[in-house]
Amino acid sequence: METSTITVRIPLNIKEQLSHLAEATHRSKSWLAAEALNRYLELNAWQVAEIQNGLQEAERKEFAAEEEVEAAFAKWPVE
Repeated sequence: METSTITVRIPLNIKEQLSHLAEATHRSKSWLAAEALNRYLELNAWQVAEIQNGLQEAERKEFAAEEEVEAAFAKWPVE
């Protein structure tokens, strides 16, 4: 896989935590940072896709029936 270098400013305490984790896991700080970025991007891409899908459904007026909404809320009782 081709790689590239970026420079990022982070708080000192995060850099220290990264260094400790790198030492404890025998991984490089670069590897850990790339892994963290990859997970962040995957999660946010999923969330954006789901939001876009929901907006498209709303534009098509594809809404849940009242019974479906009530059944969903019944699964999670409010105290």
